Formats: sequence, C-alpha cells, structure tokens
Amino acid sequence: MGMYVCGATVQAPPHVGHIRSGVAFDIVRRWLMARGYDVTYIRNVTDIDDKILANGEREGVPYWVVAMRNERAFTWAYDTLGCLPPTYEPRATGHIPEMVQLMQRLIDAGFGYAAGGDVYFDVRSYPEYGALSGQRIDDMLPAADAEDKAERAKRDPRDFAMWKGAKEGEPSWDTPWGPGRPGWHIECSAMAEKYLGATFDIHGGGLDLVFPHHENEIAQSKCAGDGFANYWLHNAWVTTAGEKMSKSLGNSLLVSEVVQRVRPIELRYYLAGAHYRSMLEFSDEMVNDAGQGFRRIEGFITRAMEALKVSSIDVDPSARTEAFDAAMDDDINTPQALAAIHGTVRDGNAALAAGDLDATSTAVSSVVAMLDVLGLNPAQWQAAGSDEQLTDAVDGLVKVALDQRQAARERKDYAASDAIRDQLTDMGIAIEDTPEGPRWSLTGRASETTEANHDGR
Repeated sequence: MGMYVCGATVQAPPHVGHIRSGVAFDIVRRWLMARGYDVTYIRNVTDIDDKILANGEREGVPYWVVAMRNERAFTWAYDTLGCLPPTYEPRATGHIPEMVQLMQRLIDAGFGYAAGGDVYFDVRSYPEYGALSGQRIDDMLPAADAEDKAERAKRDPRDFAMWKGAKEGEPSWDTPWGPGRPGWHIECSAMAEKYLGATFDIHGGGLDLVFPHHENEIAQSKCAGDGFANYWLHNAWVTTAGEKMSKSLGNSLLVSEVVQRVRPIELRYYLAGAHYRSMLEFSDEMVNDAGQGFRRIEGFITRAMEALKVSSIDVDPSARTEAFDAAMDDDINTPQALAAIHGTVRDGNAALAAGDLDATSTAVSSVVAMLDVLGLNPAQWQAAGSDEQLTDAVDGLVKVALDQRQAARERKDYAASDAIRDQLTDMGIAIEDTPEGPRWSLTGRASETTEANHDGR
C-alpha cells in the first residue's frame, strides 16, 4: 500500500489544527497495517516558500534556519502525539532534479510553458481540471502565484506556476529555464512519483488543500502520463469559535502549549474522537471532557490487571470486536470505533463487579487490542515516555527525601537523617553535602549508564 500525505510547510511551529492531519492519517495507516497491508508512508516537508523566506528575512537569518527549526518542532509534535515515523520524509529542496525532469516532460507534451524565467502549467490544456474540487475553469479566480503575475507573461490568468524565476536576494537553483525556486504544487507530484511510483493508492491531506494544491498535483501528474493517486482522503479543520484554527486569525494553539495542560495521549484521544472528515471544535473544556472518557478506559485496564494479577496485557489482534472492525472498515469511523471500546469497557466492569475473571480477561484483551490500532495503547505510551517521566519522578521524590533529611538534621534527629541517607544509598542514590546544599547522583547500582547531578537538591 502506497500512501502519500501532504506534510508541513515549516514556516512556524505546529498548532493543534496542523497535528490533526498527522493523527488522522496515522490512524488510517495503523488500520491498514492491522488489516495486513505493508504500508509505505511518505509525508513531505515544504521547506521553502514565500512565508518561510519572509520569516527568515524578518529574523535576519537564512531561510533554512527557519525551516529546520520548525521542521524539528513538527517532528516533536508528531512524536509527542504518538504518530509513527514516516517510511520517508522528503524535503522539497532535496528534489529539485526530479521537479526539473517532470516540468520538462510537461513542456515537451504541450501542457507547460516557460515565460520570463517562470514555468507555468496551462490549465486549459487539461480538460479534467477542476474535477476533484467540482469547479469549472471559467468560474475560477486567477491563480495567485505572485504579486506581479500580470507582468509574467501568463497565457491565462488561471495558469499556475510550477517554477518561479529568481528574485534578487532569494535562494535559487539553476534550471534550463533560468535560476529560480519551485512552485508549491510541483513538489508533491515529483516526490510522490519518486517514492511511490507513477500510480499509488492513497493521497491524504487537509481539506484546505483540495483546491488548488491537490487539483494542481493531479493535473501535473496526469498530464505527465502518471496514474497518480487512486483514492483521496481529506481531513477537516479544527476550529475555535467556529472559525478554522490558523495563525492569521490569532487563535492558534501551539501543540507545545496544549500538552502542558493535558496529557498528549488524551489530546490524541480527543482528536480521534471525531470522524476525520468532520469539523472539530477545540476548547480546553472539550479536551478535558475527552480526557475523562479516556481515563475511564485506563481505569478499567488498571483494575482488570490488578484482578488478574498481571503486569501487562499482550496485544492480540484477534481480540478486537466485530463492531470495532466494522467501524474502522467504514471509512475509518473512529467515533463508532471508540463507542465499541467503551461498550467493551462497560462489559468488563460488569465482569469485574461479578468476580468473573474469564470475562474480565476477555474484555481487557479486547480493549487493549482496539486501543492499539488507534495508537492509544497506554502501555506503549508509558514505554515511549518512560525516560522523561522517570527523570521527573525521581527528581521529585529525591527532593522530598532530601527535604525530610534536612528537617531531621535541623531538629538534631541524626538517626532519622542517617536512615534517609542509607535508604537512598540502597536505591543507588549517593548524597554529597556541599556548601550550596546537598547534591545527589546515581551511583551505578541503580543505573550503570546514567548519572545526573542536581545542585541544591
């Protein structure tokens, strides 16, 4: 299964609206894998465009500094929300030769033309243009390729730029038509073909990309002789107060800020709670309400494991319910899939109350198997976040112990002070008293490879 998803244009850090796409298509991918498909998942990075250049100029740094900083922020957000890494994540600037080759094919076939250093696609040369978005060419507004488009010798104002001639001070690459940089749409056509071939299965992206981006991708690739994507999936927007979440509206909520107020797994659960094609209204209250629902699932898993006297639940795909599988097969209907999970939790709680351990075991195995498909298996999140979580937990616990030891020393209860020190030593934590306060480190008995010193702790 070949799957191409339009990724980030890395002009700024991601907000929740951006990351919804990542979560939605991660769930699609996971379900295909659960159904036995070997998925090649490509998610691109647009690392050069007008806004990236403008932000670099405003900050006084090269465009690639802005792009790389924000690419890292997106990667962190995808990872934090539990998205599997892509099979490959190509950058636009790394695929200029492929774009040049594709544009040459289009020019040779009569679908593209060079004019004044730019290269344009002739939209009227492709009779099917507008089919994806359901539009007629004559009803379309002129393509907003550049502010000086009237001077750039377009044959038709609706023609769109595949290549933009170099402007003074801008980065550029050499081509047969002169130096310049890629237009937005040619990037994805070229990269999808390179990694997935001329024809592939699924193309995904946000609803706002249907026109012009995906419409233009289809035109370029089809006219170059490629079959391109067989299926198109578009996730709807995250809104705030009924408006699309965006930086221009000033109502964006950065992922890095939101996960300070809510656990990442609960944010993912909230994003999964609406069908990917449905608009999703965002508020802290709604996310917290969703979090309570997820904690009920977690609570059942914890109680079931205690009753069964086990420390983990293996993922058994055969334990999923028919209702869950049917929901996921029905255009990835995650609301119905979550309803199937909660129904199983109710059955499991009833079994727990009745002391029926066999039914409890069946229910908890089913719940974990279904959560796993959605990327919501608590055990996997605990494993993935264990290092950071344990560091914070140990730091806090040692501080409590040292505060108690200091209080004992101040009241001259040296026996209690020494007992606390001895207990910490037994756990592999060495204490050194310094003029600045006690300092602790791992001695190696608790960890052979990790050491941390904390002044004043």
